[in-house]
Amino acid sequence: MNIIPLLAVEDDEPTPADLAGIEREWPLLAAELELLDAEISFINAGRNASELDRRRIRRAEHRVLEAARDLADREPESEDVA
Repeated sequence: MNIIPLLAVEDDEPTPADLAGIEREWPLLAAELELLDAEISFINAGRNASELDRRRIRRAEHRVLEAARDLADREPESEDVA
């Protein structure tokens, strides 16, 4: 017995609009992946984490904020919530 009802999907390929959305958001996704990598490295360094490791995280956080700002600036005005 399946407790989660799954709807049949006729076409599970991404549409051109889906692909365009991924392409538009890719800089943010890449920045978030870079931040995650920096955080994992910092955690794995443990007591051996240096100031350079901390700076790497801060730079990656800054890139995420820049990418999010750029994405928000490029969003079409028709998607604004009233």
